[in-house]
Amino acid sequence: MKTGLTLGKFAPLHKGHQLMIETAIDEMDMVIVVVYDDPITTIPLKTRADWIRQLYPDITVIEGHKAPTDSGYTPEVMKIQEDYIKALLKNISVTHFYSSEPYGEHVSLALGAVDRRVDVKREQIPISATKIRNNPLQNRPFIHSIVYKDLITNVVLLGAPSTGKSTLSEVLAQHYDTQFMPEYGREYWEKHQVNRRLTMLQLQEIAMGHLAREDEYIQKSNRYLFTDTNALTTRLFSLYYHGHATDILNSLANKCHERYDVIFVCDTDIPYDDTWDRSGDANRMEFQKKIFADLKARGLSYTLISGSMQERVKQVESVLNDFRKY
Repeated sequence: MKTGLTLGKFAPLHKGHQLMIETAIDEMDMVIVVVYDDPITTIPLKTRADWIRQLYPDITVIEGHKAPTDSGYTPEVMKIQEDYIKALLKNISVTHFYSSEPYGEHVSLALGAVDRRVDVKREQIPISATKIRNNPLQNRPFIHSIVYKDLITNVVLLGAPSTGKSTLSEVLAQHYDTQFMPEYGREYWEKHQVNRRLTMLQLQEIAMGHLAREDEYIQKSNRYLFTDTNALTTRLFSLYYHGHATDILNSLANKCHERYDVIFVCDTDIPYDDTWDRSGDANRMEFQKKIFADLKARGLSYTLISGSMQERVKQVESVLNDFRKY
């Protein structure tokens, strides 16, 4: 049986790496990918390994914890690398070693495997992980959507109606030269409301439609996506008007902690915009309390932002300057 091995940091995984893996899959009976731990990236080892597992579920992915950081081609360094790889493989016999680097020679020799080089001159896929780290958006065509989604910080703005979420989302997107996700529920409500009400199933449809639209915006974003409301708010509306929510809507709300990296709540310190489609300032204050209570019950951390638009932008900027996604 032909068994191919390739390895790397995949920080992040890009189409050059995928060419390597897919070439091995086409040529081998079994493929093993070793993902190295890497101090130069904040993206966790498991996240990088899971990208490959999702894209290629039939291959074997080994997480290389405490991988050697020594680099170069001295006999000592090469032996450290070779011994580490052999220890990871244990008793697995490798027939072909896939790479696009000079280390392919000594590693394949150490494993008694065929030295299989792929796209050494980067002519088929002219990209590197360094270029992507420096500017993911500019190099977007070389990154799979599964990977790119994990490179974007999803920032959600919550708050009762008429707290400035929509305006602030758009201003922040302009400030950071990126995308903002408009409130899908507003668009849906305007098309389907009857006497200013929606059914529980319609509120469920809002949450699902919002997520689908949000996924599209993430793929066009630059470092951040600013999202106007999410399924937590939609669920609260369902509880407010109907006393309960569908199982699907509850499930979507429960998964919000996995999807949003930073939560801001817009304060009620701006004048209430009393338009026909709203229920009054008293209801605004009541709904705001429900948002705070829900976030507390879920154990979700958030930052309350207030003041003028300029002050709110500065508050967001202060938080994001200190935030690291991983």
